[in-house]
Amino acid sequence: MESLKKYHLSETPKIVSSSLPGEKSKKLLELQKDIEGSVVSYPRNMPIAIKRAKGSIIEDVDGNYFIDFFAGCGVLNVGHGNEFVLDYVKKQQTELIHALDFPTENKLSLIKKILNHLPIDIREDYKVSFGGPTGSDAVEAAIKLAKIKTGRDGIIAFTGGYHGMTSGALAVTSDIFFRNNLTSLMPNVHFAPCNYPYRSTATDSTEIDGIEYFKNILTNGHSGISKPAAIIIEPIQGEGGNVVPQEGYLEELVRIAHENDVLVIFDEIQCGFFRTGSFLEFMNTKAVPDIITFSKGFGGIGFPISGLIYKKEIEAWGPASHIGTFRGNQVSIAAARGAFDFIDTYGIQEHTRKIGDYLVSKLEKLQVDCSFIGDVRGRGMMIGVEFVKDKITKEPFPEFIKKFRAECFQRGLLFEVGGHYNNVLRLVPPLITTQNIVDAAMSIMEESIAVCMEKYAEPTFV
Repeated sequence: MESLKKYHLSETPKIVSSSLPGEKSKKLLELQKDIEGSVVSYPRNMPIAIKRAKGSIIEDVDGNYFIDFFAGCGVLNVGHGNEFVLDYVKKQQTELIHALDFPTENKLSLIKKILNHLPIDIREDYKVSFGGPTGSDAVEAAIKLAKIKTGRDGIIAFTGGYHGMTSGALAVTSDIFFRNNLTSLMPNVHFAPCNYPYRSTATDSTEIDGIEYFKNILTNGHSGISKPAAIIIEPIQGEGGNVVPQEGYLEELVRIAHENDVLVIFDEIQCGFFRTGSFLEFMNTKAVPDIITFSKGFGGIGFPISGLIYKKEIEAWGPASHIGTFRGNQVSIAAARGAFDFIDTYGIQEHTRKIGDYLVSKLEKLQVDCSFIGDVRGRGMMIGVEFVKDKITKEPFPEFIKKFRAECFQRGLLFEVGGHYNNVLRLVPPLITTQNIVDAAMSIMEESIAVCMEKYAEPTFV
């Protein structure tokens, strides 16, 4: 879409440093290492110091331009520094910034936008509640609401799921890397296998992998798991490798849960806010959750905001049952309104589907030429590319993708790696990314793949 070009700093990368990171970046990275806490993670694999960014392009302090297919971990849905959204922000900053949970026209307008973007046949069934500024806050609130409503305290989560870093959110996150040094988290959490089509163990093509296991938990009196308050699942797993479940899986999951009086929480923090081409990912299915968590992309250009969309019938908490000083910051709310209006004005839903399909088609061509790409998957602008040593055995190949990311970085492309085995290229570009930017990114990937293929061309990997 030509009209989106103006929202980007460029449509191509530009590397001017003789090597990366550049000298100015090196100095700031060293200073960061000395004075900032050691939990810093992203600069370890993307070693740059950022000067500015616009659209899908980041400029570092050395003047290098990078294509950003990371988007602040899926936050910058309408791009870095989008001027359309910034107009809403600037206006709001001159009027009101902090208002606790008092009503404002700004906030009530956003709530109406959220509800009006739900399917028309269910939008009257839901209401919205804002929480603290992060996705973890939303997950904590969702779990609390489910427990209060049901009077039960168990939660069923799913392998590969990521829900945040606070105690409750981490308890329902499956990655043991984040839990190894913690002796206790929220109790009574159990994990069920998540549907993962590429690694399905189903022997019958009509079988939906994982459903019988889940059904057994809720219906077998000897499953060892008491009836939970809720299940929590990402409709498309993010950190787990951008895994799109088999068609019908979410519908069956919801049906079985509801038949057994268990609430359903869909964590749409990463896959929501038009990332998959629809307002929320559940709208691409026939599954209807009781509670939806939102954050990340809702702030449009990086403003922190989070909350719940939940069925009125499960309203269970009263005044001050769940509070937070920074819930619903007025500037973040204004940014969200601006992002909604930008998306509707520029037809970003259709653009997301079109560019996402285009990117997938390019990646599938790359898959044909690369013996180490086992799977290309995704919806909209949430795409995963899984690297394996052998396409038959599907043995994960994290070493290859580590080398591949380093090569792409040197040529000016940023992305994150994830997956159950840290072998998945996770692409979550800004939704305003143009076809020219995709083409430039693919050129980098093609060059980098060629270099990596040469390195790993030994017979043991063919």
